[in-house]
Amino acid sequence: MLDKVTGEVVQAFARLIPQLSRSASPPGQAEIEAIVNSSANTVLLARSAGEITGTMTLVMFPLPTGLRAWIEDVVVDKSARGQGTGEAMMREAIRLAQEAGAKTVDLTSRPAREAAGRLYERLGFAIRESRVYRYQPQD
Repeated sequence: MLDKVTGEVVQAFARLIPQLSRSASPPGQAEIEAIVNSSANTVLLARSAGEITGTMTLVMFPLPTGLRAWIEDVVVDKSARGQGTGEAMMREAIRLAQEAGAKTVDLTSRPAREAAGRLYERLGFAIRESRVYRYQPQD
């Protein structure tokens, strides 16, 4: 779990976020600190040979219907894919969510991320019949 944002962490996010999204700018130190300091968030990091090779954010928040858990922004460095990094982070996120009392854990993934989809299904995630809506204000 990430609890202190260092220069190494900022550099890792600068390298990893472009591998996740072409449209998102990597967060700087202040933005990462705000994410880490939010009581709803748990940021997980993966390391290989001492280098940060992956990250994900587990978001948990209480609602009238119960504690919700979402896994967001999962990214594994292209140099570390296929080595169990994503699976290890997913298993830890699931463990933390269950330990906190979440009855379910949700995530979304683009269909083009086929390897990620296979991982999620292997771990027991199932595709839900649902529609995702997004509101994006016009500039």
